Amino acid sequence: MKMIFPRDPRPGGPTLDMTPRGEFRTPPSTPWATKLLRYAIVIAVLAGGFAVAALVLWAALLMIPIAIGAALVAYGAFRWQQWRARQAAGGRSGIYRP
Repeated sequence: MKMIFPRDPRPGGPTLDMTPRGEFRTPPSTPWATKLLRYAIVIAVLAGGFAVAALVLWAALLMIPIAIGAALVAYGAFRWQQWRARQAAGGRSGIYRP
């Protein structure tokens, strides 16, 4: 019966880098260009995040006058309806006074 083991994605199977005395070798250090690229990517992502946050804050501050204007229009419409209801009731405020 043949045993089936999961295949390793690397050709030839896994590589164990060991010294003749049986100790594992340390992997080579990362080149400075790769380190610089990683830092550049992190800084670019942070700058992009700050730019998006600034745009959102700007949009929110831009909407404040619009919200105040909408509130004033709604208040005016409410007062207009109250005034028309008073006119329809003959100028009485709705409080019974004998």
